[in-house]
Amino acid sequence: MREFSVPATTEVGLDEALPDLLATNVAEHGDEVGLRIRRGGRWEDVTWREFGAQVAGVAKGLIASGVQVGDRVALQARTRYEWTVLDFAIWTAGAVVVPVYETSSPDQVAWILSDSGATAAVVERAEHAAAVDSVREQAPDLGPLWVIDDDALGTLTAAGAGVPDAELAARRAVLRSSSLATLIYTSGTTGRPKGCELTHANFLFEIGNGMSLLSRLLAPGSSLLLFIPLAHVLARVLEVGAVKTRTVLGHTPDVKNLVEDLGGFRPTFVLAVPRVFEKVYNQAKAKAEADGKGRVFDRAARVAVDWSRAQDTGGPSPVLRAQHALFDRLVYGRLRAALGGRCQGAVSGGAPLGERLGHFFRGIGVTVYEGYGLTETTAAASVNHDGALRIGTVGRPLPGVEVATADDGEILVRGGIVMRGYWHDEQATREAVDADGWLHTGDLGEIDSDGFIRITGRKKEILVTAGGKNVAPAVLEDRLRAHRLVSQCIVVGDQRPFIGALVTLDEEALPAWLQAEGKDTGLTPAQLREDPDLRAELEAAVAEANRAVSHAEAIKQFRVLDTDFTEENGMLTPSLKLKRAVVLKEFDAEVEAMYQKDPAAPHP
Repeated sequence: MREFSVPATTEVGLDEALPDLLATNVAEHGDEVGLRIRRGGRWEDVTWREFGAQVAGVAKGLIASGVQVGDRVALQARTRYEWTVLDFAIWTAGAVVVPVYETSSPDQVAWILSDSGATAAVVERAEHAAAVDSVREQAPDLGPLWVIDDDALGTLTAAGAGVPDAELAARRAVLRSSSLATLIYTSGTTGRPKGCELTHANFLFEIGNGMSLLSRLLAPGSSLLLFIPLAHVLARVLEVGAVKTRTVLGHTPDVKNLVEDLGGFRPTFVLAVPRVFEKVYNQAKAKAEADGKGRVFDRAARVAVDWSRAQDTGGPSPVLRAQHALFDRLVYGRLRAALGGRCQGAVSGGAPLGERLGHFFRGIGVTVYEGYGLTETTAAASVNHDGALRIGTVGRPLPGVEVATADDGEILVRGGIVMRGYWHDEQATREAVDADGWLHTGDLGEIDSDGFIRITGRKKEILVTAGGKNVAPAVLEDRLRAHRLVSQCIVVGDQRPFIGALVTLDEEALPAWLQAEGKDTGLTPAQLREDPDLRAELEAAVAEANRAVSHAEAIKQFRVLDTDFTEENGMLTPSLKLKRAVVLKEFDAEVEAMYQKDPAAPHP
């Protein structure tokens, strides 16, 4: 078993708790801008003192409404300013935040409310409230319900007007670092979601040790725009980390406004999933091709990748340096402008980014620091950073975190970031965390001699072909999704004679490609499934993906689907992970058809 660890830079005291971060900012930096909120098309500054007063007012309202220390309070909303107010208000009241994705179905909401024993809930809009009310009989402990769009914050503040400050101090006095801070239900690619118990110590250890690695990006004077769901643990950690480092925090509830919000907020740092970075690249390439500058863009992309690779091998040659400077003026500056013009770096999580995109973004001047972690590890267990950066890996362990590989290649994690356990599920806890404190992640990977980690797949997702070849589908899927026309894909082949793939098309990218090919831009994926030009394009993408694996692991056949995999149709989790069992059940006939083809037919 290979192990690697880095000494902790921060330890968490027994009496520390998350409200202390805000209290320090209010007391010592009260007049500084802490957050910015978009109102009426403008970004307005909010000082730490103003934010702290709002948090205190809402916390008093929760107390006046009967919320007790340790009570679970459900919070369902998009990524918006009010979420951060409520997060800190619930903690200030001594209670526990139970995040719910705003897209969750009534059945999912019912399970979370009932299993957590939530005594109160705050939701974003009327339809969420209606869903909660429709399942109240399944959540007998649930009491008051507030709606953000109906001025929940104002209502709570008014309700708590008579609660003295001394009561907030009393609530803080009973908190310990070991107190439960949040109960996050895993999105669950199979089965019922389990509630991960994360304590104040888990968060404080994560941000205390993790933020030190990103001190150039998260610091006073820096700014962070959050747009991935705050129900996701990684966004929550960055939210809390921004408060600790006094990084100005902004929120974007609707990614349809992302480009506009990036331009107005002008962050120095962003957090995103790989699909966002893929879309930035693919849209820029499509626009260049539409403008007749496709070859220039391709050359600029190659130079960006070569320039980035050269950083790791002694530096660029004079010729490459000159080419990079030229394309910086012609191409890269425009790409940075799409991120607001001030962005110096980004963190990517949730799925592998891939070396090509990692080098491309570093080459244009926006380094993407890829990391790895789970809800069970309070987000990042490892991350790349300026002091230890190796593109294509998920970095080295955070200070104070041990990472190891078991005999079968499973990644194990131990340290102050590992959850306390699964809520009311001792058996699942024992299966996940062994007697020595190692969390069994279910992910497969490798640790090199310098401690850099590569994730190679999911333990439960390994395919074994009829010929006995073990295949990790993630490698192929990640590379195939990088193509501009591909939205999602799933690699199949378990107990089959060869590896195949089901591919869905990116409907945003299709019109530009159709126009460039001289085809009707209104053609749908269903009409294009067998289009020879489209298949030729995808065959090239498959061939490129196959370069990463052996011939026995390569994709031999693929089928184009006329339906995408989305969260709405139940095929993706809220954190955009593929629900393999759901997809394979839905498209079983497509898989069977792929393997019924004439085996003598040429393979792509």
